[in-house]
Amino acid sequence: MSKQIGFFTRLLDKVPAAERYRLATQQIQHAEKMGFDSAWVAQHHFHESEGGLPSPLVFLAHVGAHTQRIRLGTGIITLPMENAVRVAEDAAVADLLLGGRLELGLGSGGTPSSFNTFGLTFEQRGEVFAQHLEALQDAWQGKRLAETDNYLYPATATLAKKIWIATFSERGAQLAGKAGHGLMLSRTQPRPVGQEHLPLDALQNPIIDAYLDALAPGVAPRILASRTAFVADDRHYARKVALPGLTAQAEGYRQAGHQLRGETLDDFIGQFDAHIGDPQEVLNSLQQDSSLQRVTDISFQVHSVEPSHHDVLRSLELLSRYINPKLRNTATTPELERSYE
Repeated sequence: MSKQIGFFTRLLDKVPAAERYRLATQQIQHAEKMGFDSAWVAQHHFHESEGGLPSPLVFLAHVGAHTQRIRLGTGIITLPMENAVRVAEDAAVADLLLGGRLELGLGSGGTPSSFNTFGLTFEQRGEVFAQHLEALQDAWQGKRLAETDNYLYPATATLAKKIWIATFSERGAQLAGKAGHGLMLSRTQPRPVGQEHLPLDALQNPIIDAYLDALAPGVAPRILASRTAFVADDRHYARKVALPGLTAQAEGYRQAGHQLRGETLDDFIGQFDAHIGDPQEVLNSLQQDSSLQRVTDISFQVHSVEPSHHDVLRSLELLSRYINPKLRNTATTPELERSYE
């Protein structure tokens, strides 16, 4: 089975919100034209610099009216901050409007300052996530809602099978696998103290192992890895475009108390697991990531590189022409591979 390739937009253009949404819609349309299988958006409350999209299902319903084939997913909805029944309803309506193209990536959230507005603390997020996930699945599976005589309308028999769980941990992967959900791996992860040069696949291969070990027999794995990839016709231009965004991310990383590898562009590229350059350079870099050989889906994003809208479109074209075919044709059988050993 060949890999599915997706495009992940974080809606980070430095323009007003309406223009952000317009540009992101155009980018997803272009990704569909270029043969991408899926497009993903992240939910962020309040923080414009992190994406500025609090209502991803509303946005995806709009995008669905301007596309025909491409699957549209959330990466992620921060479920603890949501009313689970309302998410179930909105997703059911959106999936009908999209002709069954909706994918639901869910997570517990990672911005501590957002939780208080929703009457929660950051420390409560894991417990509340588990409660809301159960309620969400109950609604989609046609069970009574909250011990009432109410049932979800419109009913859906498919969304419970299209859940993806985002996690940094082996424990989270075990829970996702045991439940038969998809696994979502981040484009980057913080390294353990003193191991700043540890490659990303050294962190994510054990997560994949935990997920596969927990899957019930006969359940097909669904593993999506997001990766930062910015491709330009010229490597020097790609690096020039990448420098401001990666520098800003490095500063935020430092202020959060994390240790940086160093202060050069190459240090930042390694620190944040970015794949930057011309097509051959990016392909070579991606092929060094052993965890990508084991996943079923890959989604490419340009965060935290900050290219222009034109450069994003060109990057999608170059990915489609030179990189996506190579990655599709190197598919493996995830449940049988432990490629890092």
